[in-house]
Amino acid sequence: MARKNLVLAGDVGGTKTNVALFSVQGEKLHAEKFQSFASKRYSGLVPVLLEFLAGSAHAIDAACFGIAGPVVDGKVKTPNLPWLIDGGELRRALKLDAPALLNDLEAAAYGIFTLEDDEFCALNQGTQHPAGNKALIAAGTGLGEAILHDDGRRFHPLASEGGHADFAPRDDLEIELLRHLIGRFGHVSYERVLSGPGLFNIYRFLKESSGFAEPPWLADRLAAENDPSAVVSKAALANEAEICVKALDLFVSIYGAEAGNLALHAKSLRGLYVGGGIAPKILDKLKDGTFMRAFTDKGRYADLLAAVPVQVVLNDQAALRGAAYYAAFLASD
Repeated sequence: MARKNLVLAGDVGGTKTNVALFSVQGEKLHAEKFQSFASKRYSGLVPVLLEFLAGSAHAIDAACFGIAGPVVDGKVKTPNLPWLIDGGELRRALKLDAPALLNDLEAAAYGIFTLEDDEFCALNQGTQHPAGNKALIAAGTGLGEAILHDDGRRFHPLASEGGHADFAPRDDLEIELLRHLIGRFGHVSYERVLSGPGLFNIYRFLKESSGFAEPPWLADRLAAENDPSAVVSKAALANEAEICVKALDLFVSIYGAEAGNLALHAKSLRGLYVGGGIAPKILDKLKDGTFMRAFTDKGRYADLLAAVPVQVVLNDQAALRGAAYYAAFLASD
């Protein structure tokens, strides 16, 4: 494989698309240029990249893009954007032989290999097993999941669309939440609950169906802000409104439960990572025990899950770094 000196990487999400140029220095990546774009302002990925590269004289050796959506036959139709990303179109626009497309959680799993110890926060120390898989769950604009398969020598990230699997309520309140969301959406996936929009879906359920009052000042704040879920989470963390506290508590409990489901699916004895843009912002809530109680609440398999190390990924650019890592060290010429 020819040496890569400069790679182009992107992390394409429903809210923002991060793009960077990385130089390859030995086994390390160094960011040379970074820019974040509001995804909905663009018609696709190519216009974003052309704007990013405008006036640049850099000779790019390889490129890789992590995209929130399923990669099928070199194309991705993004579920939270009206984009169709085509590897052939990227090849022509970038004048590269084989720009790689990865699911964003697959890219984020590769990104874990690039992070330092201080870029994680442990929710559960667990038991250090010498062999076994790992897994990654990440709530942001959507919900992503990936498995890191252990072949005995190294980990191989495997993409999935597990975030779109059916939401499974665990008690009467969550059953009512499911009924409420069925009325709005028909099919209810975990992403309808565990995402930025999902937190606000929970809030609206509590307001409309469960008798929680919305203070007038909160209604005003929600009307004035573009990101209502951020308003809800900030108010919850500041203990300003009971409805917000309950919404975030329910969100984190369901998050822990689905993380536990993923750990069972993957038999991720060597670790479960919590990534995405939301987790670092609600870290104090994740650390209060709500997440881990739901994670381990699996009946006869409670002890198995209690032994799984669980860590929050604090670097919100893990997927971008993972795309660069793949382009630099793993993509074929």
